Amino acid sequence: MPPPGNRVPPQGDRMPPARERSGNPQGRPGGPTGHAPTQQPVPHREAPPRTPPPPLPGKRSGGGDRPPRGSRPRRKRHWFRWILSLLVVLLLLPIAAAIYVDTHLTRIDALANYSGRIGDTPGTNWLLVGSDSRAGLSQAQEDQLSTGSDVEGERTDTVILVHIPKSGRPTLVSLPRDSYVNIPGVGKDKLNAAFSVGGAKLLAQTVEVATGVHLDHYVQIGFGGFANIVDAVGGIDMCLDTPMKDPLAGIDLPAGCQTLNGPDALGFVRSRATPRADLDRMLNQRKFLSALLKKAAGPATLANPFRSWPLVRDLTSALKVDNGAHVWNLASLGNALNDDPITTTVPVGGFENVSGSGNVLLWDKTKASAFFDALAKDQQIPADLITTVGS
Repeated sequence: MPPPGNRVPPQGDRMPPARERSGNPQGRPGGPTGHAPTQQPVPHREAPPRTPPPPLPGKRSGGGDRPPRGSRPRRKRHWFRWILSLLVVLLLLPIAAAIYVDTHLTRIDALANYSGRIGDTPGTNWLLVGSDSRAGLSQAQEDQLSTGSDVEGERTDTVILVHIPKSGRPTLVSLPRDSYVNIPGVGKDKLNAAFSVGGAKLLAQTVEVATGVHLDHYVQIGFGGFANIVDAVGGIDMCLDTPMKDPLAGIDLPAGCQTLNGPDALGFVRSRATPRADLDRMLNQRKFLSALLKKAAGPATLANPFRSWPLVRDLTSALKVDNGAHVWNLASLGNALNDDPITTTVPVGGFENVSGSGNVLLWDKTKASAFFDALAKDQQIPADLITTVGS
């Protein structure tokens, strides 16, 4: 048993170690005065200064919305996606336009087979017809285009034979509408009469019989459609050597270079108020057709949707084609017409006044026969047979 001075206090009364007691270095209960020990206050310590948190992304350290330079995360550049999207659109637009044209074309039975029809000839041959049909035109449009409203039926103002060879330059041959030819089932008359009597089918047959050239395709455009196409491309620039005034065609054009709108352009290609009448008109038609194709296929038209779409829409509604023609055939024709073609007219022998037909144009039988024989065989036309009037 331990001595009284060294009694071990109970577990619950055990004193704290000497390092935790204050004022009692001996470790005995009570101080020198015998009072209970007291705890010495701990001196106050100031907390270290707080460091402000870093600014939030998107906030400027001075209170603005823009972070300091160098601390803003860089955005990922997606320019390549924009380029890819643009390329997709540029690829899809021509496809969509081609589908629209092919499904909205007006097809007619223009190239029917008949007894004794000439067989297929090398190359591709088109018959281009400009019709004076008033179908679809209002009275106001007829007045604006000066087409006249007292004309019944349908006639041709323009007949062009286009030969696209397997190789080499295409050939555009103007066939005057007053050409005196044999019309199957009718007899000798003006070429224009074939269209008036039997429409596209009889006209195509008459051309095949007269030329000996097999026609592969047919395309026809009317008055209103022609004017709309010209307006859709923003007009056509033409230079006139002399003034042209024709009340019947509704034009009064000064000499010099100028931009023709739809009605003026239609009058320009229709007018025969010139010294050589039909021959001058054929020359004007070829010049204008070349200028129109270049304008329609130019970047200023194709890259501008406000021009290219009206052009596609109006061209589609204005054309009539044979049953076998498709948009890719029309594209091939357009390329040929814009590919520096040889432009000429059928060799002319003279004029004659025929009872029942009036003043008609005669072909030079010998030269015309050799001329069309070369086309039918897909051969180069002899230079002495090419007659580009007025050029």
